[in-house]
Amino acid sequence: MLYTALKTIHLLSIIVWIGGMVFAQFFLRPALTQLEAPQRIRLMHEVLGRFFNAVLIAAALTLGSGVWMIGRTARQMAQAGVKFNMPLEWMVMALLGLLMMAIFGHIRFVLYQRLARAVTAAAWPVGGAALASIRTWVMVNLVMGVLIVMVTLVGVSS
Repeated sequence: MLYTALKTIHLLSIIVWIGGMVFAQFFLRPALTQLEAPQRIRLMHEVLGRFFNAVLIAAALTLGSGVWMIGRTARQMAQAGVKFNMPLEWMVMALLGLLMMAIFGHIRFVLYQRLARAVTAAAWPVGGAALASIRTWVMVNLVMGVLIVMVTLVGVSS
């Protein structure tokens, strides 16, 4: 029961993170091109602030539940006297997931802070540049997130 609950939390957290990136990249950002720079940058600052807070929670839940599930499997195998060899798919998922979290940390704590300072100072060109950097790194994370989903569904050693 606990395993099922944690796996559900793990998957829902990933859905929030990846779904939010898809929404921001392909739907929200293009729609906002109709707004003038000050309004567009202020709105993106507000939206991204809320989204990044949700991703902080989602990333923590993903990491915690993932570590617990791997640890549980390793412990069960050890108790059964079987050597635990983590599947390649799990290694790919874990390594890319940690890399995604590191990139998100850069987005949230460096680039978004740059955006926040630009909004406060009404420095719209600086804010636009910060948004462009955020967009680039979000796209990198989105590609890695989709790759993780594909690896876990299809596998790497077919």
